Amino acid sequence: MIEILGYAFFRHALAAGVLISVACGIIGAFVVVKKIALISGGISHSAFGGIGLGYLFGFDPILGALGVSLASALGIGVASRRGGEHEDTLIATMWAVGMALGILFVSLAPGYAPDLFSYLFGNILFIPASDLLLMLALDLVIVGAVYLCYNELLAVTFDEEFASIMNIPVQRISLLLLCLTALTVVMLIKAVGVILVIALLTLPAAIGRQHSTRLPRIMGIAIILGVVFTFAGMWVSYLLAVPSGASIVLISAACYGASTLYTRRRHHRTGSPSR
Repeated sequence: MIEILGYAFFRHALAAGVLISVACGIIGAFVVVKKIALISGGISHSAFGGIGLGYLFGFDPILGALGVSLASALGIGVASRRGGEHEDTLIATMWAVGMALGILFVSLAPGYAPDLFSYLFGNILFIPASDLLLMLALDLVIVGAVYLCYNELLAVTFDEEFASIMNIPVQRISLLLLCLTALTVVMLIKAVGVILVIALLTLPAAIGRQHSTRLPRIMGIAIILGVVFTFAGMWVSYLLAVPSGASIVLISAACYGASTLYTRRRHHRTGSPSR
């Protein structure tokens, strides 16, 4: 593997792996603890509508994904709280409509749609340097927002009723969390694709949740695991010439399964969860 580090594309992939792991570790912890993993799936699939919009009108599909992801996050959040609609119905609708619009827009776009497969299934090995700058900017926004609103996000994540009693603006903080999730989804699209985003966003944090109940520790575990999983997935992709996004997700899923078996056996022996 040492010789491949001489290639710029692989160094870019390594840098992208670290950047997306930071975002996934931080936001994934909130997503897992608050149990809104399906919302992240709805946002990621609705983003395909923005990708199709980019192809149709000739601008960067990632910018389209960014706009539609944020709009979807706000739409789900506002409609579920003010409109009285069930979240699962809204998520399913957004999920299907986003994919349908993406397919429609791509079919209407003139000529051939290059790189469409990579947006669906990802390819971290072909992330350009310009995308690294966008990822870094999104990382800074995510880290900054969580740092400034950590206590509010913590309260809303664990107990919305308690947060409301403490005069925390629950709806605004919840919408902020959904928007940060949307930003993380956009970062992940180029790495693992629209279809596999939900796995990399949730699996490292889910493993962290199995081994700790403290949110900062869950974040730290998830970030480290995210780096390990992306690096291991790239290594497998390089050795076997298989898609990198699928390799990353399958390694993540295998480790999650192993962690689940380990924690169940340990809890069965000790009778208490880890901290």
